Amino acid sequence: MFDRILVPLDGSKLAEQVFPYVTELARAFGSEVILIEVCEPEESQYEHTCEIYLSNVAEQVGSNIEEGAGTVKVRAVVLVGRPAEEIVSYAEKNDISLIIMTSHGRSGIMPQCLGSTAYKVLQRVVIPSMVVRVIEPLAESSKDGLFGRILVPLDGSERAEAVLPYVMELMRKLNSEVILLQVVASGKHVHTIGGLDYVYFGDRDADSMKISTQKYLGKVRTRLVGKKDSIRCEVRTGDPVREIVKCANETDSRLIAISSHGHSGIERWAYGSVTYKILQSSNQAVLVARSVIREQKH
Repeated sequence: MFDRILVPLDGSKLAEQVFPYVTELARAFGSEVILIEVCEPEESQYEHTCEIYLSNVAEQVGSNIEEGAGTVKVRAVVLVGRPAEEIVSYAEKNDISLIIMTSHGRSGIMPQCLGSTAYKVLQRVVIPSMVVRVIEPLAESSKDGLFGRILVPLDGSERAEAVLPYVMELMRKLNSEVILLQVVASGKHVHTIGGLDYVYFGDRDADSMKISTQKYLGKVRTRLVGKKDSIRCEVRTGDPVREIVKCANETDSRLIAISSHGHSGIERWAYGSVTYKILQSSNQAVLVARSVIREQKH
């Protein structure tokens, strides 16, 4: 499933924080790893410098991967153009199955949740992408590995389940524990004479929603291939983003796996999607799978 992994770099140490994730996945899946750096047109005179840098990094990454696996192919590609455009174009033309990139690069850790290149790539790409939040100083690796526990937020919809095939593969190859989470609303907005008010559900309605949600998560759990004792379900009440991030921290989940908007894609992030807010709020790596809603035939 992750046969070819594309890793965008920019020469910075921040961008290199992606390497532990790349190494662990490439070892497990026997993936070909393609390191890519894009020189902008005004920096084209440094193309040879980029080639030397990527060549050295490719040797280092390949050596790290092969310490725990057989021979893995690691290639270096240098392009000239606008970074996001070239990364997306290369991914689409070269049968890339996963992009792994850090949230920020040589521009440093900015107040925004994502650097401009990561943001633009996620807006445009249709293949699964993993964003690793850069941290200074670097966090210590868990003894369970970077994919030891995966949090999977669901909302009961088919498009939210688009990430499940990738989660099942991670479970199978890395023996990951999976937490299926659904956050139940505590109330709803209703139009009143004074405008729009938030009305909390009564105890009976709230309990009914929780029971229904638990049944749904139970059905999803039975469909996942793997050791059933490594899959658990959790239902929480409140704001979805706040509860998802809180659950990830409390359970020491190292990865949040979530689907993006199905119909509109991630181009509507500006209007506050859950996926974007999780990328903005969490310290965990986030695997984003684009879900596509099939059009109904009339």
